[in-house]
Amino acid sequence: MVLGLTLGDFSRLFKKPVAIALGLVGQIIAMPLLALGLCYLLNLPTPIAIGLMILAACPGGTMSNVVSQLAKANLALSVSLTAASTAISIITTPFIIGFAMHQFAPQDDASFSILTTSLGLFVITLVPVAIGISLRHFKSEFAIKSEPFFRRFSLFFMLAMIAALVIKERALLISSFNDVFWACIALNIGSMIIGLLIAKLSKLSLTDSLTLGIEVGIQNASLAILIAISFLNKPEYAVTGGVYGLAMFIGPLLLIAGLKFKSKPTS
Repeated sequence: MVLGLTLGDFSRLFKKPVAIALGLVGQIIAMPLLALGLCYLLNLPTPIAIGLMILAACPGGTMSNVVSQLAKANLALSVSLTAASTAISIITTPFIIGFAMHQFAPQDDASFSILTTSLGLFVITLVPVAIGISLRHFKSEFAIKSEPFFRRFSLFFMLAMIAALVIKERALLISSFNDVFWACIALNIGSMIIGLLIAKLSKLSLTDSLTLGIEVGIQNASLAILIAISFLNKPEYAVTGGVYGLAMFIGPLLLIAGLKFKSKPTS
């Protein structure tokens, strides 16, 4: 994503402050609350519940921008929201994860460090953003040519992590598949609906409303997996992110299909 970012993407944050603010409210507040409600409503096992909260705490990822483009949404707003939520996640994500650990696994709560997690997120999110923007600014031709490769690589990387998780955590996945699958679907579709409703109630345009629905509804599954494995050293918490990495396409596909059906001329 970052190879496609320019300084203009950040200046755009000030041109649509209401849309950006509403999108961040949906991602940072509404989505974690929805995930927490699903944890209790579905009575999810501890590893799945914490995994769902980690996922809800993550910012949007590259796929939200791809889906926005396919859905003919506001791509500029989508990229700006992804960049803004990624920057803010350094502060918000560790606190949400800390709350989830305290709520569902108090025995492991003492071993979780908000500061260490924040520093780790800074290294794997903001540092690449700074490098990507610098490359786009000083080596524009190289950045533009490289962007498609890295987009494909990011998808391959996520699928490889999911495959490794399925092998390592197959026992948990088999025993809890119904729980984790329906929780991921409910989070994906539910958060998209929340994003659309927030935008509609605020009287944003249809295009911007669609963008918010996509941005709030699609999270960075790769980051959720990395946090569970690298920062928490709990591969079992990554199972939710792995399943979500595949299930997250269902909501956007239904949304795009619905929009195409709606736009069909009636005879």
